[in-house]
Amino acid sequence: MLHRGMDSALVVENEFMRSHPMTAVQRAKQIIEPSAAQALPPEAYRQAVDQADLAISITDDKANILFANDAFTRVTGYTKEEIIGKNESVLSNHTTPPEVYQALWKSLAEQKPWAGKLLNRRKDGELYLAELSISPVVDATGTTTHFLGMHRNITELHRLERVVANQKHLIESVVDAAPVAFALLDPTGRVILDNQEYKKLVTDLRVKEPAHTVLDSLLPAWREALAENPQQLVVSNREARIDRAAGRARWLSVTSSVIGMHSDCADSYFCAAGQPGLLLVIADVSNLREEQERARASALQAVLAEEERTAAIREGLSAAIFRLEEPMNVMSSAISVLQRRDPASAAMLQQALSGSREHMEALRQVIPQSPQEIVVSVNMNEILRDVLEVSTPRLLAAGIIVDWQPAATLPAILGRPLQLRMLFKALVDNAIEAMNIKGWKRRELSLTSALNGDCIVVSVLDSGPGIPQDWRYKAFEPFFTAKGGSGKHIGTGLSRAQQVVADHGGIIDLDDSPSGGCAAIVEFRVDGDPI
Repeated sequence: MLHRGMDSALVVENEFMRSHPMTAVQRAKQIIEPSAAQALPPEAYRQAVDQADLAISITDDKANILFANDAFTRVTGYTKEEIIGKNESVLSNHTTPPEVYQALWKSLAEQKPWAGKLLNRRKDGELYLAELSISPVVDATGTTTHFLGMHRNITELHRLERVVANQKHLIESVVDAAPVAFALLDPTGRVILDNQEYKKLVTDLRVKEPAHTVLDSLLPAWREALAENPQQLVVSNREARIDRAAGRARWLSVTSSVIGMHSDCADSYFCAAGQPGLLLVIADVSNLREEQERARASALQAVLAEEERTAAIREGLSAAIFRLEEPMNVMSSAISVLQRRDPASAAMLQQALSGSREHMEALRQVIPQSPQEIVVSVNMNEILRDVLEVSTPRLLAAGIIVDWQPAATLPAILGRPLQLRMLFKALVDNAIEAMNIKGWKRRELSLTSALNGDCIVVSVLDSGPGIPQDWRYKAFEPFFTAKGGSGKHIGTGLSRAQQVVADHGGIIDLDDSPSGGCAAIVEFRVDGDPI
């Protein structure tokens, strides 16, 4: 049994042995082969406790101090002579909540160790925050005889923790209040930090991770680059257009930078190298772009109208020349026959024929030429939306309901923007004419874009009367028209549309739509190679 007058170092030793029990094998080995611990004199334990950097004190079961080491005197400011015999409560500032002391004594009464923080006062009156651990010392009869207390001054640590917490709260408040979205991605692409504006994008775009959608649009191979060389993903004010099945398109301006992050794993403590993360700053510039788009749409409408007028003149003159070629060819055959029977008449006809050909050649010279466009990078969704905006007045006038279902992101392709707009406008105009029949009730136009493997597929589906099977190839012949025909799918010839598709290495096909109308399917390879 331990008594209050017993050597305090032995109390510490017994408490250590009680808290670190040996296995039966270890005890047997200790009996057979005395360990180094058995050979230590009791004074070594006293010196170890006295010289420990942790403030250690031993009290009786009433918390009266029986022993204090040198670190205890440094932390509290009391000498050993001043503190021995005093109650531990002499250190209290009496501002610690009573609930803390109640929990402390309840735990010790149950012979359980207690750890926590107390606000103490040094001898000179200076307050300090103590991180304290108290363990009851129990004798062989199960009675608590002493308490072993160890504590340290964590005032500076507490101050630094509060500074860090305040800075963290300040940064989070600033980031959450920012009018732009923030997203921090780890090397695996997982979003580990975001703000309120980013959460709004999740709801607005109806995607799980807007950061992934944006990166898919701007940098399709971003996942591999993030893991291998994140510097490839650094961009500044790059704009991404995100199209949605319902609602307006969103324009997002993206700036990215690489952020060095240190691992919180224990094995990385001595390793200076960290894992890079990618910080995305996403600004919604949709309103600005919409204003620009409205101005551009007005200019585009004028350009398309002029091109349509020019194309109509070009096709009209070409058709007239084509039609005139037939009687001139007949005249040429007649001249060949008359050469033998009536050379004089043949000569007169030949003169007239030559004059006619000269006039036709002059007519060919005044046919407007097709505009020469340079090949640029084209966003197909943008082309289709331009066509819808330009066609909106006709669609509204015809009472047609439009179902616009674009792919959220599409890779850019190389093409001629004006020609592509003319292509899809011709298809939309054809669909409008097909449904704009007196008495036709169901008027629905579906326009979709999708990425199918390495091809971009655009579908224009209408709910009109459809197109007969034997007309599907004739529709692409020059000067073919079905206006005023059998009441089936009517519209203008699609030879120009087919030529544009061919110029871009794609294919176009006509089929039945699910609603019984006509479905025009256009495909382009992403790499630009012919299909």
